[in-house]
Order: sequence, then structure tokens, then C-alpha cells
Amino acid sequence: QVQLVESGGGLVQAGGSLRLSCAASGRTISSYAMGWFRQAPGKEREFVAGITWNGGSTYYGDSVKGRFTSSRDNAKNTVFLQMNSLRPEDTAVYFCAARAGYGSSVVREPWQYGYWGQGTQVTVSS
Repeated sequence: QVQLVESGGGLVQAGGSLRLSCAASGRTISSYAMGWFRQAPGKEREFVAGITWNGGSTYYGDSVKGRFTSSRDNAKNTVFLQMNSLRPEDTAVYFCAARAGYGSSVVREPWQYGYWGQGTQVTVSS
């Protein structure tokens, strides 16, 4: 089993930055694709970013391209989401998720990820 714990959320003004971390325990995630999702009240869970097992490829939702960057440190069993130029519409609970399977690919459908963190709140004020 994999346990995921997000951190780094908080309140920030529009235009500011935050860096989210997702620490894994229980099993190494070094061979797993990892995803970041977000969910605002009354909305569906939305794909934000994804990164392949070795960090060789990253993928982003259209609304965050050019502003967010996903990275990982497999030695520390941790993935990151650097969020710049934040906007009020980025306000949501952010989740990291692991897609099990050696060399698994990044996909955008939440149901394809078997492990989830509890989420961290990001609030961007205007």
C-alpha cells in the first residue's frame, strides 16, 4: 500500500506562488506515474498535472500550462507541484495521486489512479 500526504497549501494573493509537496510512504513510487488533481466546491475533480515515473515527461491541464510545473525526487519518494502566477480560479483542494504499475503512463482520468492523498487547500485571493 502507498500512503500519500500533501503539504504546502495555504492562502496566497493573486499573482503569488506556492509549492506543493506529496510525500509517499509504505512503498516506493519511483516506478509510478503521479498526478495532481484539484477540486473546487461544486465542481468535478480536475486533472492539473502529471509526471512519468522517471520525470522524463510532464503533462498539464490547459488552465495551468505555463504557470505550474511538476517535478519529482524519487530518492525522497516525493513529488512536487510548483504553482506560479496564481489566480483566484485556482482555488481548490489539491490532491496527489499515484498510478500503480511499473512504468505506468500519465492519464487524466481520476479513476485510473489507485492511491490518493487527503488533499491540501489552496486559496487565492483577488
